[in-house]
Amino acid sequence: MIAVEKLTKKFGGHLVLDNITETIHAGEKIAIIGPSGSGKSTFLRCLNLLEQPTGGRIIFDGTDITGKGVDINKIRQQMGMVFQHFNLFPHLSILDNITLAPIQLKLMEKEEACEEALRLLRIVNLQEKADAYPGQLSGGQKQRIAIVRSLALKPKMMLFDEPTSALDPEMVGEVLEVMKGLADEGMTMAVVTHEMGFAREVATRVFFVDEGHILEQGTPVEVFEHPKHARTKEFLSKVL
Repeated sequence: MIAVEKLTKKFGGHLVLDNITETIHAGEKIAIIGPSGSGKSTFLRCLNLLEQPTGGRIIFDGTDITGKGVDINKIRQQMGMVFQHFNLFPHLSILDNITLAPIQLKLMEKEEACEEALRLLRIVNLQEKADAYPGQLSGGQKQRIAIVRSLALKPKMMLFDEPTSALDPEMVGEVLEVMKGLADEGMTMAVVTHEMGFAREVATRVFFVDEGHILEQGTPVEVFEHPKHARTKEFLSKVL
């Protein structure tokens, strides 16, 4: 699904990602863990060029998206992105928030977009909020709507950048349940997360990132129960 070749990212003179080469296959669920400031979110945001790599290539579904002449907006339609903060339009209803992009991009007529939005709202148990506005929703509800908004474009892959870190603890579970449902349906996912329980339960592979490198990767059992790298062991001893 996506191949990263010698990915480097600098901010000013500061090296944030150092020569990363990695592949994510269709259907995989990748949990990206590590300390704050390690480069996790930068790595994720480079995958759809929200951060422009300093060096290296990113190949998505056979297309070198770092090449010249690539319509990155078309690529981003196939890579849904959910952030820490919900980025919903406060002046639009929930239904209009979800249908805006599919209609504007001429992917669907309004009637079809509304039907698809209502179908997705039923999946996340928020169909009764279609006519509400973001200000009337809880944080967990807003994040579920943000996920639905990305799914409305029918992406091939979903990127999640710490999707529960801005939520009150009691709201985290409802968002993780939606993400587990996506994983069960076979969605390819890359998730930057501090939720180690979610990483253990849902991920097919875990990347441990520190100081701009993927220091260790493997199945949840390999990384959480039998870590090889001293830095991984140190990190996990503090968070588990």
